[in-house]
Amino acid sequence: MKKVKAVAIVSGGMDSAVLAYDLADQLGGSFLHILSFNYGQRHAVELNAAEEIARRLNAKWSLVDLRGLGSLLPGSSLTDPAIDVPEGHYAAESMKATVVPNRNAIMLSVAFGVAFADGAISVGAGFHAGDHHIYPDCRPGFVSAFSDMQSVALQDLGRPAPLLYTPFLYLHKSEIVRIGHRLQVPFGITWSCYKGGDKHCARCGTCVERKEAFADAATPDPTEYAEG
Repeated sequence: MKKVKAVAIVSGGMDSAVLAYDLADQLGGSFLHILSFNYGQRHAVELNAAEEIARRLNAKWSLVDLRGLGSLLPGSSLTDPAIDVPEGHYAAESMKATVVPNRNAIMLSVAFGVAFADGAISVGAGFHAGDHHIYPDCRPGFVSAFSDMQSVALQDLGRPAPLLYTPFLYLHKSEIVRIGHRLQVPFGITWSCYKGGDKHCARCGTCVERKEAFADAATPDPTEYAEG
């Protein structure tokens, strides 16, 4: 395996898949370390997609087991089986039920540690403009503050801290679909649905957003939906 140049956080969803293909296009897949997280999410089926993306890119794949976090972070429909996954548009106020407190900060902290140990120059995350309304740890202010924090956390260790690479931060999902289409991302294997069934439910916020993104991008949607 060649020296790692970038670590990418890849959930198995559309945005992180495009991120992985974007980095592989720039660096070559064998320079890429894909990092995925099992944090007790009910849609852990997404991790199968992340592993397959890594295989197709000839990238190293590591799964970080944070399942114990699920019981420590109650109140989110993603980790608490007693809370229903909200349905409807992703921008609806009800989607705040999908917030897992500090999820991205936790994942990024792990990813930066791995990246520094790997000697990587960057850490990639697929944050995009459509997430800003719901998730505070996807916003530009968070990205800037986290980058500053890591430069302090890893200072005086003999080399600079990796850079946080967020190429989609100001893009909407339809634009990411267009980029992915150009990079020949296999969208059909990616997973978005928060309900984690056998097929995408077509009703939860992430399914609605996924369908809209393909429609707005005028790109065929290869997703198999349970209905609608």
